[in-house]
Amino acid sequence: MQIINLGLSLISNSITFFQKLEFNMTKVVEKVSKRGKKEPKYSKETYLKWYETMLRIRRFEEKSLQKYGQEQIRGFLHVYIGQEAIAAGLVSAIRKEDSMVTAYRQHGLAISRGIPTRKCMAELYGKKTGVVKGKGGSMHFFSKEHRFFGGNGIVGAQIPIGTGIGFAEKYRGTDLLCVTMFGDGAARQGALYEAFNMAMTWKLPVLYICENNHYAMGTSVERTSNVADIYKVGSAFDMPSEAVDGMSPESVHEALTRAAEHIRSGKGPYFLEIKTYRYKGHSVSDPGTYRTKDELKEYQSIDPIKVTEKKMLDGEIATVEEIKEIKDKIKAEINEAVAFAESSDFPDGADLYEDNYMQKDYPFTT
Repeated sequence: MQIINLGLSLISNSITFFQKLEFNMTKVVEKVSKRGKKEPKYSKETYLKWYETMLRIRRFEEKSLQKYGQEQIRGFLHVYIGQEAIAAGLVSAIRKEDSMVTAYRQHGLAISRGIPTRKCMAELYGKKTGVVKGKGGSMHFFSKEHRFFGGNGIVGAQIPIGTGIGFAEKYRGTDLLCVTMFGDGAARQGALYEAFNMAMTWKLPVLYICENNHYAMGTSVERTSNVADIYKVGSAFDMPSEAVDGMSPESVHEALTRAAEHIRSGKGPYFLEIKTYRYKGHSVSDPGTYRTKDELKEYQSIDPIKVTEKKMLDGEIATVEEIKEIKDKIKAEINEAVAFAESSDFPDGADLYEDNYMQKDYPFTT
């Protein structure tokens, strides 16, 4: 009997031992698995926000090109396709109360500021329900509510305007800043040098951003400037400056966050050259024959939307179903924006005399 009890005890102890061993091995495997899996740098909410912002802009611009081809949209059209990561990084790095001013490739930036796509599309159609009542068109969006001050058609004109907005914020004693954006072509304007000098002298809260898509209207940076690294221009004024990967929302977010912290601390302006690439021509009429198909293909292989989507799926940040839900939502939104624009009325001729002067009884409008 004792032998039988001893045998049963040994069997029981063996089972307990192997159960513990199996439990410990499972924990080891889990630890190794977690160690090998790279944790995402930012929250799921942030990645989804970036993705949704970029996709909304891309679908809006694709639809705009389609409607331009159907002659529903007239005039000028400069789309933001390829540069969406910059707009996404701006969403997460600055405040809604901060101001923004930019050039005429501005639909994507306006949308990232929260201006409804239906109002943006109606403006492209020249309708009175547009963001500026059909008076601005593609190049001149404006929204005081969203702190978006254009959309400026004159190359480089927005640089001193943004500097002035920064001066106003300093004068009021706020900790807000003005994001002042321009392209690589505008970096040659004399107004930039005047504005940079003034901003550094007075330590104005301005975040200057050059969206360098390499070709301005159609001529490469290397052919138009002895200084191909545009951020180095800031060193002439002792302005903190750096180059940024504009095809990555993470890189844009990080650089903008650093710059914003510097500016809000009262140290004055900051200059970022964000290197990006536009997949379409300078405007809708530009075939882009000054660049090779291989170069375009290379940049399309690092499309920020596709890369971000793959990163979220591979890293289990988001599911296929969640991605599809965003795509379906945006598709419906853009289709609704088109329907809204097409069903809206054109402005009346008399509307030309409205919104020109703050003084309601200004005597020289009749």
